[in-house]
Amino acid sequence: MTPAWARPALPSPRRPRGLQPTRRVPGLVEYDLYVAKTALPIDGRTGHAVTLNGSIPGPLLRFEEGDEAIIRVHNRMDEETSVHWHGILLPNEMDGVPGVNYDGITARSIFTYRFPIRQYGTYWYHAHTAFQEQLGHYGPLVIDPPGGEPYAFDREHIVVLSDWTFEDPHAVLDNLKARPNYYNFQRQTLAGLLKGEGMPLGDRLDWDRMRMDPTDISDVTGATYTFLMNGQAPEPGWFGQFRPGERVLLRFVNASAGTFYDVRIPGLPLTVVQASGQHVQPVEVDEFRIAIAETYDVIVEPKEDRAYTVFAEAMDRSGYARGTLAPRPGLTAPVPARRARPSLTMMDMGMAHGGPGMDHATMDRGDDATDHGGMDHGAMQEPPAPDPPEAAAPVHHHGGMDHGAAADEVAMPGMDHQGLRPPGALPEPTPHGADGHGPANAMAPDMTRSRLHEPGVGLGQDGRRVLVYTDLRALQPEPRRAPDREIELHLTGNMERYMWSINGKTYAEDPIIPMTLGERLRLTLVNDTMMSHPMHLHGMWMELENGHGDSIPRVHTLGVKPAERVSFLVTPELPGPWAFHCHVLYHMELGMFRVAMVQRPGETLPQQYATQ
Repeated sequence: MTPAWARPALPSPRRPRGLQPTRRVPGLVEYDLYVAKTALPIDGRTGHAVTLNGSIPGPLLRFEEGDEAIIRVHNRMDEETSVHWHGILLPNEMDGVPGVNYDGITARSIFTYRFPIRQYGTYWYHAHTAFQEQLGHYGPLVIDPPGGEPYAFDREHIVVLSDWTFEDPHAVLDNLKARPNYYNFQRQTLAGLLKGEGMPLGDRLDWDRMRMDPTDISDVTGATYTFLMNGQAPEPGWFGQFRPGERVLLRFVNASAGTFYDVRIPGLPLTVVQASGQHVQPVEVDEFRIAIAETYDVIVEPKEDRAYTVFAEAMDRSGYARGTLAPRPGLTAPVPARRARPSLTMMDMGMAHGGPGMDHATMDRGDDATDHGGMDHGAMQEPPAPDPPEAAAPVHHHGGMDHGAAADEVAMPGMDHQGLRPPGALPEPTPHGADGHGPANAMAPDMTRSRLHEPGVGLGQDGRRVLVYTDLRALQPEPRRAPDREIELHLTGNMERYMWSINGKTYAEDPIIPMTLGERLRLTLVNDTMMSHPMHLHGMWMELENGHGDSIPRVHTLGVKPAERVSFLVTPELPGPWAFHCHVLYHMELGMFRVAMVQRPGETLPQQYATQ
């Protein structure tokens, strides 16, 4: 069943049809959501899904900033469920993470969420229970600013990307734990190697010695996934209508369990106007990568009386989701040819290149090795340099262009009087410390650095303008308070043993990140793994330090590239335990999860954490 908001729009009003509120009065909106197990047709087969009001995705919930939300969730299943309001700032007990904020919604019961709406933008909601998110338990949520959007548009569509497997998600996890490359059908074979396909033999042996595969881009791939756009498989795909000449606002949500998507609409430039629900200075691109759990709003202007393909290609190129924008039903446009499978490089391990002089034994850091074996870093990219003070307007740089030129776009790192660099500045390139984080971490990069100006693996080589994080500037600059202290967290993993953690420890081993109410804190993330991790912090904004000073953007989710060092500022304003985790569902399940414990000065830890 396709939700009402995802059906063709003409001749109805310009906005998608959201769920009819149970009650709407000035300043208060009530909804009723029904969670159930439902058999649904998906790509010609019957899937057994966890649905909200009978559909995948669930219904559109729409509010206006300043409303009070009352949402009753009716659990019609014989098992627990939950709903987390992704990116929404709300009282701790309403955040919806079982075992952290509340006990969950027990079988055959009703739970009422009630919270004030303090923000605007495109968000989503989803389960935080077991693997229900993978089974379809998610939906879009839009909050309109009271004065209207700061940009003009004539029509609006919501585009929810996701991934579906007919396998039991528990079986998927078991397969990954038994053989981490279980779903990687794109890895190089012996036959291909003998034919001279792929990387040279010497490089292949280098990777083998490190027990890694350069094609390990995604854990779960099109080998089991059907990639969905608004709940529709690629054939025939979702359909959205427009009138030629309209400015069409597309609100993209990546509700996947394990898939990063690269999104483009051949023939139409995309003007990005919102990221993570927050307005940004408009930037025109041809393509953008949307990490799991991210949201982006873009405006397109289809002037011709023809169809356009909305193409969302999986980052590992193992498949795609697809939709069509057209003036009337029945029109289609060509589906772009899939691009070549990308491969990771030595740069993704924090090295300039491989070669005979490299001591590969140091890459297995389970023994806390510190010798870096004469690795050559002469080719490492330098961090971008400062904004020219005379710049009157932003100049955007994109993938496929000379990122050396981007050096004049962002602020050079420096130190303030407390020994911490100024707010908003990029992290400096930094050698990895001696701690290899034990057997839970298979490797540690020799050098970590900002990669916010890079489009990511598989992008930027074909001349298309690709959105990068250094393109994002808040629409309205505001003073950024300097940090009082800094916490460095390492994203760690062992792909060969399929283990995921933070600082080499799972949530069960090291559960909390202590925070003090009202403090100004810098969190620096260092990705010690070869995979990208979409990190999400509940209960507070992450102010991404992308070099733009007072114009740095607020985000609720951040895709962290391999060997990347990235930082953001937070000000905890709401007390309580807040989840912080990787949004690859299987990574979170295995331990890449923490609780940011926000307390008033002098408070003692709750018993459940004090005893661990």
